[in-house]
Amino acid sequence: MVKEPKKVDTASGPKDKLVKLGEHVTDQIEKGEQPTIELSVRGLSNVVYDKKTEKLGIGDKTSERAFFNVAHAKKFLQTIEVAAISKSLLDINKHASLRDVFYMAKRTIPGSKTNVVDEQTESDKAIEDLELITEFTREQLNINANKMGSVAGKVIVEDSGDTIDWSKLGSGGWSIPSNVENILFKKIDAKYIIYMEKAAVWERLHEDKFWQKQNCIIMCSQGQSTRGVRRLLQRLANEHKLPIYVLTDNDPWGIYIYSVLKYGSISLAHMSDELAISDVRYLGVTCDDVLKYKLERHYIKLTEQDIARLKQMAEYDWFKDHKEWQKQFKAMKTAGAKVEIQSLSSRGITFISDVYLPEKIKNQEFID
Repeated sequence: MVKEPKKVDTASGPKDKLVKLGEHVTDQIEKGEQPTIELSVRGLSNVVYDKKTEKLGIGDKTSERAFFNVAHAKKFLQTIEVAAISKSLLDINKHASLRDVFYMAKRTIPGSKTNVVDEQTESDKAIEDLELITEFTREQLNINANKMGSVAGKVIVEDSGDTIDWSKLGSGGWSIPSNVENILFKKIDAKYIIYMEKAAVWERLHEDKFWQKQNCIIMCSQGQSTRGVRRLLQRLANEHKLPIYVLTDNDPWGIYIYSVLKYGSISLAHMSDELAISDVRYLGVTCDDVLKYKLERHYIKLTEQDIARLKQMAEYDWFKDHKEWQKQFKAMKTAGAKVEIQSLSSRGITFISDVYLPEKIKNQEFID
């Protein structure tokens, strides 16, 4: 079952939650008890799909992290260390990158040969655990990720007091920040948004001025979409009612990028309300497109990993009863091959801008 939404304590901000965490641990120590932290289990076993909202949610399974448990001790320490770093940032109203936090936490524990963290993945996971414990996002904890995304279109925003016109930022477009909560939309002139997984495809559309000709917004990340990109897309969809179309490779990994945007991600199921966009639609590249536009000669054989991922996705609760997606999965498995977006360039370098996308959108050829 999905956890019941907790009542938001409006008087308790992220700093207060961190202080309470510290007080909880010190109180246990003063009582001579083993310091423990309880948090929700992250992973597919504790992810629930809500058919009504069409979003993934975190289940009610929890785990306890105990300081005197050899298997837990280091992760316990990492969580407390990251909490202390976040508290120090909030105290002075400054932000740090994920990489900064890693280096701030990295040191050898006195009297030992053990480091608090050895790899950034450790501090990153500790930050995600802290999100579950405090119920605040890492951005609200003053920790930001690197910028990884570009956008262009007839949109004017205000960010940190600066007015930015997305249509006048040259070949690179606007670089999407990790935290987009305080961005103010001053003017939007667009009919829809196309989000694509590849920067190279975005550059093609930008050079062709697709956003100008079709009166839309074009946005990309590089591979799986970042939180900043997902949140920006959600804000544009919710606040300005803009349809969002997703363009990815015709492979299991591209389809999962769409899945994350629409339903939420398994690893961040607890943040689906802030990130998932239930109205997003998959534009392509579909298995039908491969046949329609004669792209078979660009087939790339599915690897064993691809096949395993395809099987896994077909069994997800949010896909297993979806007839159109099951049709796509079956067609890909039968072909035993995948196709990349750039294969459309074999029909002409501007084919994607001049023919493919306008046709697909005009004919409403998408998977909902």
